[in-house]
Amino acid sequence: MPRRLGSGHAPSLADRPAPVIADRPAGLRLRKLGAMAGEDSARADVWIWSVRLLKTRSMATAACRGGHVRINDKRAKPASVVRPGDEVRLRHDGRERIVIVQRIVQRRVGATVAAECLIDKSPPPPPREALIPVGRRDRGAGRPTKRDRRELERLRALQFGSRPGPAPDLDELLGGDAERPAQDPP
Repeated sequence: MPRRLGSGHAPSLADRPAPVIADRPAGLRLRKLGAMAGEDSARADVWIWSVRLLKTRSMATAACRGGHVRINDKRAKPASVVRPGDEVRLRHDGRERIVIVQRIVQRRVGATVAAECLIDKSPPPPPREALIPVGRRDRGAGRPTKRDRRELERLRALQFGSRPGPAPDLDELLGGDAERPAQDPP
């Protein structure tokens, strides 16, 4: 039974006619980003994900929110616009990637097409030996023994330039003419 007007109820979806957008049937979907930003620009997080700088779009969004992405030396939000010629700087995994935008893509593309969409000006990655953290123990290895701890201290001293061993003497810290506190006789 059809509802009367003014009965206080909204008509159901089945009663409404299908929307027509720019002479397109309702079944065709518009590409949101292409329609919103134009074909010569894209969202920063989408472009970073599309050209395979980061593995997932959520990682790209998190990098933008965390301040790890800069476009033309300005901090970028996820919805910041990227255009051809822009310089994009991305800090990820202890490394900074510097790329120049050549072409805009809205969807994730293969590695060969992605390489054509940017010019990589990044410094070369550090050697693998420099990336291995010193003193990192295997998960579940338990508490280090005294021998393990001394080896770790020795390795850290070699890496950071401090000297291993006991704490420096009070005379060394205060310059040699230190007044020692009085000790009670036994």
